[in-house]
Amino acid sequence: MPALLRFLTLACCALWLATAGAGAHAADEGALRVGSKRFTESYILAEILAQTAAPQLRSRPTVRQGLGNTAIVYEALRSGAIDLYAEYTGTISAEILRSPTPLAREAMQQQLAPLGLGVAIPLGFNDGYAFAMRATEAERLGIRRLSDLAAHPGLRFGLSNEFIGRADGWRGVAQRYGLPQTPTGLDHGLAYDAVTAGQVDVIDIYTTDAKIDHLGLRVLEDDRGYFPRYDAVVLYRLDVPQRLPQAWAALRTLEGRIDERAMIAMNARAELQGQAFDRIARDFLAGGTAAPDHASGFMARLLGPDFARLARQHLMLVAVSVGLATLLGVPLAVWVFPHLRLRAVVLGAAGLLQTVPSLALLAVLISAIGAIGTLPALIALTLYSLLPIMRNAVTGLADVSEGLKQAGTALGMTPGQNLRLVQFPLALPTLIAGVRTATTIAIGTATIAAFIGAGGFGERIVTGLALNDKALLLAGAVPAAGLALLSEAVFEWIEYALRRARQPR
Repeated sequence: MPALLRFLTLACCALWLATAGAGAHAADEGALRVGSKRFTESYILAEILAQTAAPQLRSRPTVRQGLGNTAIVYEALRSGAIDLYAEYTGTISAEILRSPTPLAREAMQQQLAPLGLGVAIPLGFNDGYAFAMRATEAERLGIRRLSDLAAHPGLRFGLSNEFIGRADGWRGVAQRYGLPQTPTGLDHGLAYDAVTAGQVDVIDIYTTDAKIDHLGLRVLEDDRGYFPRYDAVVLYRLDVPQRLPQAWAALRTLEGRIDERAMIAMNARAELQGQAFDRIARDFLAGGTAAPDHASGFMARLLGPDFARLARQHLMLVAVSVGLATLLGVPLAVWVFPHLRLRAVVLGAAGLLQTVPSLALLAVLISAIGAIGTLPALIALTLYSLLPIMRNAVTGLADVSEGLKQAGTALGMTPGQNLRLVQFPLALPTLIAGVRTATTIAIGTATIAAFIGAGGFGERIVTGLALNDKALLLAGAVPAAGLALLSEAVFEWIEYALRRARQPR
């Protein structure tokens, strides 16, 4: 029992420290927070924006990399969790403003202004959507245009999940070209491996992707002009130019500075040479390039300089969320235990939370609380940890025999004393087994927190997916698995200590 109380106390202290740190950061009105989506180009552009503004700021800009798809990054911008990010005019028009036709930048500005947002600083390149096939396969089938695809219903389409769901994505393309195929959802970074391996035949691409020529793909002509232009711009909160005028002036110097060739070259350095996003941005702003990184193997990635930071973030997410779930779940389980119907309702609600996809829950939380990062991640992980803790607490209490309960009552114990001195100690091993399960689940689920900028080892996994970098993926997955094994060893020791303490002497 004292060990459990010490664990809960430490969890509460960690939560207090995390909240205090977040509050201190939010209070810095001179800070600039730059976001990015979860693909290579967006990572690089976020670093370029941050490094351009940095000399004009009192503190280093915060870069929230890999926040997910358009919906999550845009919600982060609207809520004030970030100040700006690189977006594309076609996406603003069709996906954010839901316009049935492409909008001019002035029209976008008028519609964004009531939302407290603006669009500015065209960076100088167009990165549009397109479809691509293996050149050899396209040549064999005589496919050069999108309209040619309709004559081949057996082609396998592997499209990014965001593209399938976008207003300017698959549904519109299929309708315009009369395409009969049913696409399969794929991560954008993995689609290139799938198409070159022959697992799919057609993928959606960004026209500045570095792997198009490298893998020998043919980009199909949009012969009916479906896709609008996707000119790269900065989508920002309207208070930024007034709050940070010097940094904003520095950002405006990027206007027209990045052309398609430069962007493709930067994407290639990340995807084909394994160079870091911040280094690529720094070299671009300095007007030069650098030699490829040689320390890019698995061990170099695993023991990289970010290891301590990611481990600390991951441990904090797990410890605080499981601690909070224990603080909430155990008293709730004790309260509902005598009431069979109420118990079934509460456990059913906790079970229902487990069925909500983690990314969907994170998106809802960002919208509800107006924040990204640690806070929504902790709430989500706490909710996911409730079920095993509550279920095991109820099971442990149910396993206490009536005879032992009655013995306590016969000794003159009140119901509260009976619960505290008889039932709860006997149920403790089962309860700890629930906390053990919740901890293992939280260690794995915490990797999803990287999608909203909460850090942890998922940060490496998310970036590895974007780059299709298997070494980086493993460098995130292996430490997370190691943490799970470590937690199992700790709980095994706790359960052993409890068994020893219960043995007669």
